[in-house]
Amino acid sequence: MADNQKKPTKITSKQIVAWIGIVLLLLLYVALLLTALFDKSSSGRLFWMCLYATIAVPILVWIYAWLYGKIKESRKDTTDEE
Repeated sequence: MADNQKKPTKITSKQIVAWIGIVLLLLLYVALLLTALFDKSSSGRLFWMCLYATIAVPILVWIYAWLYGKIKESRKDTTDEE
């Protein structure tokens, strides 16, 4: 294999969850924009929902990544002891 060829990288579950979080936030912002343009009655409630999601989604992604690391670490410890 030549030195300039890259090996394919494995996509981890952390990366998948991060991408899902990004897509979810983008969809919320698009929905907020469309609602603000076309439906004035519920745009305020949707704005607050998007504001909370902007804070909650990254926190949930971080918690998932942290828990996944802890579970993977504990499984590694139990297999090492056997």
